[in-house]
Amino acid sequence: MKKKWFVALLLLTTIISAEAHFFTHNQPFQFASACLSLLFWAALLGKATESVAHYSGERLGGLLNATFGNAAELIIAIFLVKAGLFDMVKASITGSIIGNLLLVLGLSVFAGGLKFKIQQFNPLLAGHNASLMMLAVIALFIPAVFMHGLTRSEISMVSVVIAIVLIIGYFLWLYFSLVTHKEELGDKVDGMPDLDQHEEPDWSKGVSLLFLLIATVFVAIESEWLVHSVESVAKALGWSELFIGAFLIAIIGNAAEHSAAVFMAMKNRIGVAVEIAVGSSLQIALFVAPILVFVSLLFGNPMNIIFSNYEIAAIAVASLIASSISRDGSTNWYEGILLVLVYIILETVFFVV
Repeated sequence: MKKKWFVALLLLTTIISAEAHFFTHNQPFQFASACLSLLFWAALLGKATESVAHYSGERLGGLLNATFGNAAELIIAIFLVKAGLFDMVKASITGSIIGNLLLVLGLSVFAGGLKFKIQQFNPLLAGHNASLMMLAVIALFIPAVFMHGLTRSEISMVSVVIAIVLIIGYFLWLYFSLVTHKEELGDKVDGMPDLDQHEEPDWSKGVSLLFLLIATVFVAIESEWLVHSVESVAKALGWSELFIGAFLIAIIGNAAEHSAAVFMAMKNRIGVAVEIAVGSSLQIALFVAPILVFVSLLFGNPMNIIFSNYEIAAIAVASLIASSISRDGSTNWYEGILLVLVYIILETVFFVV
């Protein structure tokens, strides 16, 4: 029955969104309907990715979930880059990083902690994740401090170099964690019982891949419609591009990670939940953001990698508390609450600013 309701709401919101986009000029209505439809398609994307992950293993499954979960953010950001809304692009990148580190991880740890008193995962993996987030913070902090006074071409050149360095670092990390140190960074934790890995997904491998493809296509379509109306809505409501990009668009784009990570944590697979949340943030910072620099070059309007002080501070704070909580390889429900509280603080400040 729940599946029928979901399918009905998915189709209904998609039809309403299409009618709003093609047959009305009410941009707030276009924006709201696209947001609602995008939430349902992102949820389907998360479910399909989770199903595909079942056939590829836990570690790679978390990476796949994070990757396809980030499809919404990447697609939205590409359309924003095409429209020249670079401030909103950087705000959405910021929102995606802190949203995953604080909201997605926080809700997952909280939900899992309510059911299981203490949940454990690989502390070595947590330590490497923390180091990678520090790399992301450094890569954003250095340009903001040292690139003032440079010419536009010099800033563009430095941005491209930093983007290349981050992408290389990210792919080397994948090789390190999935190939050379696969066993050391796996899901096995001393003292913890083996988890049931034999629960069958709702769909076969072929059907899962088909739904994954369909969901990704519609996420792209709804993302384009969302960007079409977002600027006028921001002006009408008096909201800054910083708040729209960092929280509203980021929350919509993170819908897939929310559903999958919380679901995994409640099944006592906190390692997968952490991989989805933290891995998604790392992917945004070390791969998606640099890729957008090159995408902007294709559109003939280069985007630099200089983020505002507010954005850098938010990412640094999120990285600091997420690293502090996860470094020991164990979590409880109160640590989840702490992450969500920090997210609320940042959201409030961004709204006022």
